[in-house]
Amino acid sequence: MTGTGVSGLGERVHLIGIGGAGMSGIARILLARGIAVSGSDAKDSHAVLALRALGARIEVGHDAGHLELLDGPPTVVVSTAIRETNPELAAARTRGLAVVHRADALAALTSGRRVAAVAGTHGKTSTTSMLTVALQHCGADPSFAIGGDLAASGAGAHHGGGDVFVVEADESDGSFTAFSPRVAVVTNVEPDHLDHHGSEQAYRSVFEAFVGRIEPGGTLISCADDPGAQVLARYAEERGLTVRRYGRGATGEADATLLDFHPEGPGARVRVRHRGVELAVRLSVPGEHMALNALGAFLAGVELGGPVDGLLAGLTAFDGVRRRFEYKGGAAGVAVYDDYAHHPTEVAATLRAAREVAAAAGPGGRVLVAFQPHLYSRTRTFAAEFGQALALADEVVVLDIYGAREDPEPGVTAMLITDAVALPSDRVHHVPSWSEVPRVVAGLTRPGDLVLTMGAGDVTVLGPEVLLELERRAGSTG
Repeated sequence: MTGTGVSGLGERVHLIGIGGAGMSGIARILLARGIAVSGSDAKDSHAVLALRALGARIEVGHDAGHLELLDGPPTVVVSTAIRETNPELAAARTRGLAVVHRADALAALTSGRRVAAVAGTHGKTSTTSMLTVALQHCGADPSFAIGGDLAASGAGAHHGGGDVFVVEADESDGSFTAFSPRVAVVTNVEPDHLDHHGSEQAYRSVFEAFVGRIEPGGTLISCADDPGAQVLARYAEERGLTVRRYGRGATGEADATLLDFHPEGPGARVRVRHRGVELAVRLSVPGEHMALNALGAFLAGVELGGPVDGLLAGLTAFDGVRRRFEYKGGAAGVAVYDDYAHHPTEVAATLRAAREVAAAAGPGGRVLVAFQPHLYSRTRTFAAEFGQALALADEVVVLDIYGAREDPEPGVTAMLITDAVALPSDRVHHVPSWSEVPRVVAGLTRPGDLVLTMGAGDVTVLGPEVLLELERRAGSTG
């Protein structure tokens, strides 16, 4: 690795795909540490504009010449999404520049700090965010890198002055084994990203490797309600690690137990037991799955030395993460939300939370979802499960597949999911035309309804378009 800059990555760093959630966070921290940063991305974005304002030199498009944006050869940071044919990556390899994976770059930034790493198939971003805000309310100033932006600050990364670094540990390509956490949280372990891992067993094995990276004397925080996380907890105990468990208490072995969950408005009142003491907390985010995430964050905060009262105050103050049941606005008596859910378990949990919110808003409110499948491989593997989860909505609109890094597969289309939704055919709609989605969704609504745009792709931009269409229809009939 060239250079020895304060980041451990050298004095100059170039990030390919710098506008992505993970890459932009690394860039933000590097800039805060005085490192010269350049980068490239396929298009301009809010993240790119913000990084430029902080001093990064960023070009739109990919070209080998972009490696010359800084005064001297940079270390090049890439993610798994960057293909070897990318002209900047190809040029970096030809020139013999240091090329570092995104997770290794982030791990280098955590050097010298107590690392709290949050992993799991679902709930990573929310739990990491909750832990960060909880520690902040204890007077700490943790560094953090999250795969989403906190609603309050609008940022997903920060170079803090404290000795704790909170990271979202992504298992999708197995790179989360780059971290050596003092405290690790595993929310659940359920097969996903099989396009990379190849098999369910390989996917579960990479979590064992992650647990093996916990520092000697460290702690694993594990959800007692999830079978996969429980297997991992026993694996950790066999290796001499301390394990703290949280859950609804059915197993009788939770260190933090969810005793009562009562939906209230857009959030919930929650009663928990911790070390024999009952505690009450008001959450501003909906869904019992979010209450469980909060328990995981709470236990991690306790292990890091946070006082109970401060941690609970932080959890109460937590107002969400962008793209996690994010309120986009209301029009014509209809509330519109956006969510990143892209796995059947996540889809089901989010739709259950949506029902709670719709019910709290008044009787008769329905839930409508516009779902964009993410990846051909995931659609092929989980089509039936997606259909079952989406049936929790009253009206379902299915967009075409967002292929992201994958090429199309013969016979794998959004119709695999549409056909699997166990609702009457007149309540399930396949809308392949992007421009038609807002019109179709708005036409299905009535006052009191809740609309969710959902998926890991560019479906997120449709929420405002649905609102505009609702306003247009209201104006034309007013």
